[in-house]
Amino acid sequence: GEVRGGAPATRETALLDPSRLVDQVDAIVLTGGSAFGLATADGVMGHLAAQERGVATSGGPVPIVPTAAVFDLAPSGGERPGPDEGVAAAVAAEGGAPFETGRVGAGRGATVGKWRGPDHAVPGGLGSASAGDGDAVVGALAVVNAIGDVVAADGTVLAGSTAPPGSPAFPEPQPFRPGENTTLVVVATNARLTKADCHLLAVSAHHGLARSLHPSHTRFDGDVVFTLATGAVDGHLDRLRVLTTEVVAAAVRSAVT
Repeated sequence: GEVRGGAPATRETALLDPSRLVDQVDAIVLTGGSAFGLATADGVMGHLAAQERGVATSGGPVPIVPTAAVFDLAPSGGERPGPDEGVAAAVAAEGGAPFETGRVGAGRGATVGKWRGPDHAVPGGLGSASAGDGDAVVGALAVVNAIGDVVAADGTVLAGSTAPPGSPAFPEPQPFRPGENTTLVVVATNARLTKADCHLLAVSAHHGLARSLHPSHTRFDGDVVFTLATGAVDGHLDRLRVLTTEVVAAAVRSAVT
């Protein structure tokens, strides 16, 4: 994984560094509720521990569940998802519940287009996309709650600020508080990759954010990418990195189209 935004709300991300010992995770959680929402991981961990999932320790299994949250407290009316919502999400994921995009899940309270003033924001959401290279497939899931606009490949604004043309960018010296804007991404592939390879895919994923969000990675964003590899097939790392950039950009755009 890789964290580039200036104001992330995360949990268990330090262990994803290639130099750290742990090389497998049991789940990834993306949530709303800002830092309060990180408590959803407690429910996921408890659910997995009951199944004997996690790193074996003398005190029982400890599930590894990296988590990241978006700030949506104002748009969502102050909702704070917690352990119960985490359990419900884990059960739904295991049961193969129908997958939806748009204003659902962690994307329900997401907004974009705030860089010309927060009063001119428009809805963001949850998006996904995938592409293949031979037997290898790369998929991306994105919760888009960025300060910037969502833009097409040609620069056309797909979802952005409603401020009048010519309005200044960042009109106030401190228009946002750290942590109030974030894009969260999970990249998953069936390719056989090392932990260091996964980190390189995460780097390429951030390139996809730069292509699809304008501006991206501001001081007030908390952009986070998680990368997973199941190791089922061989894949060419550099071709997978190219795909990752393209798929992440497509996932961001699909959140609002």
